[in-house]
Amino acid sequence: MASHEQSYKAGRAEGRAHEKGEQMKESMKEKAEAAKQKTMETAEAAKQKTMETAEAAKQKTMETTEAAKQKTRGAAETTNDKTKQTAGAARGKAEETKETETSGGILQQAGEKVRNAAQGATDAVKHTFGMADADEDEHNYPATITRKD
Repeated sequence: MASHEQSYKAGRAEGRAHEKGEQMKESMKEKAEAAKQKTMETAEAAKQKTMETAEAAKQKTMETTEAAKQKTRGAAETTNDKTKQTAGAARGKAEETKETETSGGILQQAGEKVRNAAQGATDAVKHTFGMADADEDEHNYPATITRKD
């Protein structure tokens, strides 16, 4: 009988050990799944943060670019106004000189040269900052224009 009872106890112990092993196996599975879920959540949060940072950088770049464009336009307009004032003053001086002197042709030519130089400077500023029309670019800077046909 002792053999039968020992066999019974051994079977029971084996069953308990198997049950305990299954419980541990299931517990490990659950922990691994929880760790996997936590890793996915962390990765998703990092991805979202990266996208937000990239969008903020893009927005800041656009704002900075727009501010630079506005500043450039202001400088170009100021330059254009100064050019017109200088040309007008030169023209007025040339006309005044022409009326008072018989050799006014020389001063008129000088005024026209100043006006042409000022206009050339205005065109150069417009071209440099990309504010010139395509026709102006083609007329004033034919070698720098490349067409895509």
